[in-house]
Amino acid sequence: PAQEHVTVNMARRFAASLGPALPRIRAQSRVSSAVATARIVRPDSSCSLHSTNPTHFSTSSTHTQSDAPSVLKDWRLGRLNHVAIAVPDLERASKLYRDVLGAEVSDVTPLPEHGVYTVFVSLGNTKIELLHPLGEKSPIESFLQKKPSGGMHHICIEVDDIKKAIKDLEGKIRPLSPEPRIGAHGKPVVFLHPKDCDGVLIELEEA
Repeated sequence: PAQEHVTVNMARRFAASLGPALPRIRAQSRVSSAVATARIVRPDSSCSLHSTNPTHFSTSSTHTQSDAPSVLKDWRLGRLNHVAIAVPDLERASKLYRDVLGAEVSDVTPLPEHGVYTVFVSLGNTKIELLHPLGEKSPIESFLQKKPSGGMHHICIEVDDIKKAIKDLEGKIRPLSPEPRIGAHGKPVVFLHPKDCDGVLIELEEA
């Protein structure tokens, strides 16, 4: 009991020492509480109350869905079939991928109608096509004259219907031939003008 009496007296003396400052402290506490509440909901806030439930808020968004209709096509772009690389020495390039890198490399296949020798390097998910000139009018010959050490020549992408693709691309991308030709895989192919494809020569191949 004596200890409780001492504690009560100390509390009373502390309250008395605050004197006039005590109302001001209480007022400041009420102001701080009001400011905190105003920060949660204010007129210019991006959050707005849409329910009588004070815990339900919805946040406005600056992102809107595009009203542009989706493009419907009669054909579909497929997977990357291969990346073609023009090489000045086909045997040396084949040894690089087969003997040094350990890839599966095909035999050399001549394609006189395209003016190239081809070798395919299998990579599992796609292939590399090595190209070497065949004949005097080979497009690879002119490519190697500009880049004697060789380099990437084109990429090949599969399509499910090449004739529908060519027809749909009329007026948008120029083909390098009016009709598809049979490519290295025995399937119809067509090349698209690199100036219409951001500087990249694209080959479409029917899957």
